[in-house]
This record gives sequence, C-alpha cells and structure tokens, in this order.
Amino acid sequence: MKEAMTAGEIKRSLARIAYEILEKNDGVQDLALIGIRTRGIYLADRLATTIERLEGKKPLQGTIDITLYRDDFKEIIAIPTAQGTDIMFDLNGVNVVLVDDVLYTGRTVRAAIDVIIDFGRPRTIQLAVLVDRGLREFPIHADYIGKELFTQTNQFVEVLVKEKDGADKVLILEKGEAVK
Repeated sequence: MKEAMTAGEIKRSLARIAYEILEKNDGVQDLALIGIRTRGIYLADRLATTIERLEGKKPLQGTIDITLYRDDFKEIIAIPTAQGTDIMFDLNGVNVVLVDDVLYTGRTVRAAIDVIIDFGRPRTIQLAVLVDRGLREFPIHADYIGKELFTQTNQFVEVLVKEKDGADKVLILEKGEAVK
C-alpha cells in the first residue's frame, strides 16, 4: 500500500479544480455540479462549497447513480441495487460538471453521460476527477484533474473521504490488498 495523496494535497487539488471550473465556465451562471455515487458526491459538495465561497453563489447540485447504466454491471454486481439519482433542476442549456473520485476505464463516465442525457440536454458536459489513473477502455478524458497517477492493471486506487471513511487520502493498493 502506498499513499498517493494526503489530506492537504486533496484539499489543494479541489481548490485548484474549483478555480478552473469557474474560469472555464465564466462563473456559476448555468453551472451544475453532479456527483457520481458514492465518493463523487462528497467531492462535488466540497467543490460547490469552495465555489460559493469564491463567487458568493452556489452552483446547482445533483447526484447520480450509474449502477443500472453500466455496460458491465452484471459482471461486477450479482444483484444491482440503485441508490437513486437526485437532479431537481432543468438540465437543458446548463453546463454540467460530472464529479467522480477516480477515472480509470471510462465506463462509469460513459454511463453517467447516459443518465444525464435521460434528464435533458445540457449545453456542455465536463468531467472533474480527483485522480486520473489512465488505462482507458473508452475515449474519455477529464477536463479537470486533481492528480494523474500512472498505475498498473494489477493495482487499485482507493480514495478515502472524511465524510464516509473518516479520513482524506488516496491509496494505491495491489489487487487483493485491503485498506487498513
């Protein structure tokens, strides 16, 4: 097990991403942050709080669950359980920033885009991730990246967030290795 990001590095990366989102979208007008369950929700909340502190106005926020949209969910989960999507605003014409913890194969993001399109037609769909670990299977890239990690297929990237896990850190684990 190797620690790839500390709590301080995560905080600084999210602050930088918030600035980049504001710069690219000219502020919060018609801006929505949508967190992908599970840890993307917590990261989106932090980004929204930072953006509100900087701009004096919070962007629209939502959450999505991509479980039933994945093309490989039957391989991953025997009996899938969707936790729900919460988008309580009109997506048409909005600049959507999908927020997730790790970008790997691109399958989660592809599924998230399908969910978004089922809700409306945004002006743009952008992607913010805390970690981009490479090894893509789909031609998907992130617009905002906290840190790029070059990993092997026998490794796993685990993002821990204090809201769910009690601590903020990013770990690189070997397959089969457990988080302590």
